[in-house]
Amino acid sequence: MPLPASVRRPQTHRMSDDPDRVRDSARPIDARPIDARLARDLVDTQFPQWADEPITGVPVGGVDNRTFRLGADLSVRLPSADWYADQVAKEQRWLPVLGPQLPLPVPVPVARGVPGSGYPYSWSVYRWLEGETAAWGRIADQEEFARALVRFLRALGSLDTAGGPPPGPHNFFRGGPLTTYDEETHRAIETLRSRIPAAAAEAVWADALATTWVGPPVWFHGDVAEGNLLVRDGRLAAVIDFGCCGVGDPACDVVVAWTLFSGASRAAFRAELGVDPATWARGRGWALWKALISIAAAADSSELTPDAWRVLGDVLADHAAGDPTRTGGVRAPGEGAD
Repeated sequence: MPLPASVRRPQTHRMSDDPDRVRDSARPIDARPIDARLARDLVDTQFPQWADEPITGVPVGGVDNRTFRLGADLSVRLPSADWYADQVAKEQRWLPVLGPQLPLPVPVPVARGVPGSGYPYSWSVYRWLEGETAAWGRIADQEEFARALVRFLRALGSLDTAGGPPPGPHNFFRGGPLTTYDEETHRAIETLRSRIPAAAAEAVWADALATTWVGPPVWFHGDVAEGNLLVRDGRLAAVIDFGCCGVGDPACDVVVAWTLFSGASRAAFRAELGVDPATWARGRGWALWKALISIAAAADSSELTPDAWRVLGDVLADHAAGDPTRTGGVRAPGEGAD
């Protein structure tokens, strides 16, 4: 994914976790380590019909939830903290309703476990979905991938919302107003003021807050990210992790325009999605918030976040493109001006 010329980012450090996870991973559970041995004990105790099925780790096991493969056809999904444990009942309730109406496979709950074996949360067994996470090099045609994702999101947004979960703690208020994170965003800008064009970031945020969702609530995924999109043969094959889903403002799903797409693929995503400028601005605000708090958290923990710097640069450039008087680059830590 090309980096705008105005953005300079560190080249030698790994990407950090999702900013939500940077914040919430500080909430460890007072329990056994969440590993294959725990998954084995839970399955054997609560679902003896699968006691002979092997349990193995997966290449990307997750942070919010730890995933293990159970035999050839199933997976075990264990929340890593109380923030995510509340999502189990929601996914168990709604995925069987939403899944059959969507154009791509989504997780199918098979069983619901209960606390036990030193583990304090409810947990799930799902059907296994084949595929690799949507790393940039695995996507054969980025523009078609963007259009396929939009078709999925539009189908999701068209489904009946009666009884669906509104924004709340269960999904970190995704689908709700951005004002929920106003204080946190301004605090991050202040923390980073010496390293970012703060006025430009404040302008992006102000424009996002100036808009509101005026339509009826719609279903949204809430965490449309590389790790939750599965690819087979270069094409979008499945969408997973509905822990942040709900009904409300779908602008939070627009974030993927900056986190995964760029250039022609971002343009294809926007054109296919057909959102109004206000929704695009709120989506840009969600992306700004995530990038800022990720970078600010990394500054506190001595971790660097190159992808967050790239997203920040893309967001500011996208906003500036609408007003030629808005300029200013993003300088990553340790890098001087040209």
